[in-house]
Amino acid sequence: MTYRFSKVLSLFPSVVRLLVFMALFAAPMCAGAQDVFSGAKWVGAITKADAHTPEGRIYTGKALKDALPLWNAADPLSRRSIYVAKTFTVKKKVKKATMYACGLGFSEVRIDGERIDDYEFTPLWSDYDKSVFYNKYDLSDRDFKKKTRIEVLLGNGFYNEQGGRYTKLRISFGPPTLKLRLHLVYADGTEENIVTDKSWQWSPSEIVFNSIYGGEDYDARIKKQWKSVVIQEGPKGVLRERMAPPVKVMERFTPKSMKYLSDAERASAVKLTKHELPKGTFVLDMGQNLAGAPEISVQGKAGQELKLYVSETLTPEGACNQRQTGRQHYYSYTLKGDKEAEHYRPRFSYYGFRYIQVEGAVMDGEPNPQGLPVIKSVNSCFVYNSARKVSTFECSNPLVNKTHELIDRAVRSNMQSVFTDCPHREKLGWLEQDWLNGIGLFMNYDLTGFARQTMRNIADAQHSNGAVPTTAPEYVLFRGPGMDAFAESPEWGGTFIMMPWMYKQYYDDDTLLREYYDDMLAYVNYLSTIDSCGILKQGLGDWYDYGDFRSGFSRNTSVPLVSTAHHYRWTDMMRKTAALLGKKADEAMLAKRAEMIKAAWQKEFYNGENGKNPLHKSQTALAIALNLHLCPEADRAAVLDSLIADIHRHNDRLTTGDIGNRYLFEVLCEENQQELLYKMLNHFEVPGYGFQMKQGMTTLAEQWDPAHGSSMNHFMMGHIDGFHFTSLAGININGKEVVFRPQPVKDMQWVKASTETPWGKVSIEWHRDASGKVVANYSVPEGMTCKYVDPN
Repeated sequence: MTYRFSKVLSLFPSVVRLLVFMALFAAPMCAGAQDVFSGAKWVGAITKADAHTPEGRIYTGKALKDALPLWNAADPLSRRSIYVAKTFTVKKKVKKATMYACGLGFSEVRIDGERIDDYEFTPLWSDYDKSVFYNKYDLSDRDFKKKTRIEVLLGNGFYNEQGGRYTKLRISFGPPTLKLRLHLVYADGTEENIVTDKSWQWSPSEIVFNSIYGGEDYDARIKKQWKSVVIQEGPKGVLRERMAPPVKVMERFTPKSMKYLSDAERASAVKLTKHELPKGTFVLDMGQNLAGAPEISVQGKAGQELKLYVSETLTPEGACNQRQTGRQHYYSYTLKGDKEAEHYRPRFSYYGFRYIQVEGAVMDGEPNPQGLPVIKSVNSCFVYNSARKVSTFECSNPLVNKTHELIDRAVRSNMQSVFTDCPHREKLGWLEQDWLNGIGLFMNYDLTGFARQTMRNIADAQHSNGAVPTTAPEYVLFRGPGMDAFAESPEWGGTFIMMPWMYKQYYDDDTLLREYYDDMLAYVNYLSTIDSCGILKQGLGDWYDYGDFRSGFSRNTSVPLVSTAHHYRWTDMMRKTAALLGKKADEAMLAKRAEMIKAAWQKEFYNGENGKNPLHKSQTALAIALNLHLCPEADRAAVLDSLIADIHRHNDRLTTGDIGNRYLFEVLCEENQQELLYKMLNHFEVPGYGFQMKQGMTTLAEQWDPAHGSSMNHFMMGHIDGFHFTSLAGININGKEVVFRPQPVKDMQWVKASTETPWGKVSIEWHRDASGKVVANYSVPEGMTCKYVDPN
């Protein structure tokens, strides 16, 4: 279907293709002045006032422990999954039907028992005090019955995370709630609105527990008991139509192997599992680490219960190990006892996992002396955002191909409503990776909608003084000893400046720069109020840099060096933004400030002796100085020599971290040192991507040595994937212009790569002929221009 669509679209002029592309993949920014909900009320089972949930965003760590009595005092109904429903009469033949639905935290809408979409964790999460996203559905093709019933299942999500098992934080904007309007236009031209009001009913659902962090419990025996809804306060945020694509079950995996745990293994595993494992417990290896949940078909007696634990890693005994990723997280299912197999997949929770531990059931065909429920089938469901994949990449080196796949699997796992850090322990939208990995993200995926919604989330997270936090949405405020550094860091907040420029670079669209200019300017102005004569001493610096120490806070490079460099970078980029938008006064002011910050950086961190100050020498520092032109141009060659020497001194290995990787890779490519970069990564040792493959990873881990890290599913260190496209393949896009500049390395025999732009596909394929010369074939669509830089 995609091929045919692309084929047909290619027949039209480029301007038509651009309009179609933007129409298909970019939703309106907001509903505008029209009230699309037309009198609908927020309805549910209990009001926020009666829920008695604590207010605020401080509930993590010690603050959460101190407040547990308050959370435990909340009315249990306030965290209960419920159905909200109404049966109504369709009076005439329906010509057009449009539904606007917002069920918080997460929801599933059914009409006459049938799901109207295949979305997961919808609506996409946000800061519900600022923006609330809703879904719009065209139901005109539906054959409405005379008596039609709408039934909506509601869960908690981040809207109402009250904990109960493992949780990173607790926050509640209110109990589950629904606002919905079904607009019917009849064949005779008359119209009718079905809206949520006091005539609707609610019932407890079969989901007796649901937490985005802790898992889900489902009792299939529960029968619906309908009561009248209450009118609720609802969230404070502005209702906006969803911009980013929905999250869906995108892939499924079946078991690769199964292992029963012996009595001795079960007893020993308790040290790490922190719960007793019953006799008959077995573990399935699903072969692929991912974000999602298990899916089973099971048969048994009414009242029998089974539990499914999931994890990325195993204990030494072979049990699921959640010690590093948040325990306890599990899914329990209590059977209804149907003659036919019952089907279950968690609705409102997910986790990062490869392994499924089954307690209280047996697989079909296995011995069953205890008469346990029988699992007929099991899948792991890979759940991620349905943003279109628009790229292809392949080369003659299997290690590079596997690296691309490893990173992409981690990106998919963490591309949910927002780009998250990991799919288990935190699930938070840490911002730095959005721009540090931005080249690969924009090359691989259509982010026309996702990037816009990301900007909305960042703008909503911005504080009144202009500060931008490290996470968006900001569900928790990091405060107190040891926590302040996590609250703000310019390398993270700077996504607010960089994202609109990446949007312009890849889509030739300055909409985000124009829309958020004032907010972006407020951020760089804020940074200037907390610096000291241009020097900024804030944040996390080159987080997770590499050395003979435990990764975490930067050890090889000082935090002020890195934060001040970004203070300069964002100020200078705002100068360019002001120039682009014709804001002359701002441009002049920002230019002066940027020069002041640059001079302060040079005075503090660069001693003029070719960057050889031993106090500040590191690969990150040297790469930043080169990439941002912070060192004097006359010293540039010497600084590059210092960088190369340092790499050689470390046996051609990197020492950079989350921030420095991007700068190091970019500088080496800019300076035609691609052979050195290739040597640094084309191996199976630490630090490098090959080592993770050697350890059996199927997604990129948080640390170069997975054994030393907590998460096996982070794309934080996936910077190299962007350079697979820009350097190895040589695709460099700037608006409607493409420069093909392949940078072949000696043992690379061929590369094939492509990416789709709003105007069509950009592709290149190069190979070495018998003499070793690079021969390339490349193409761009109508509406784009290109230049080829011959590497021979």
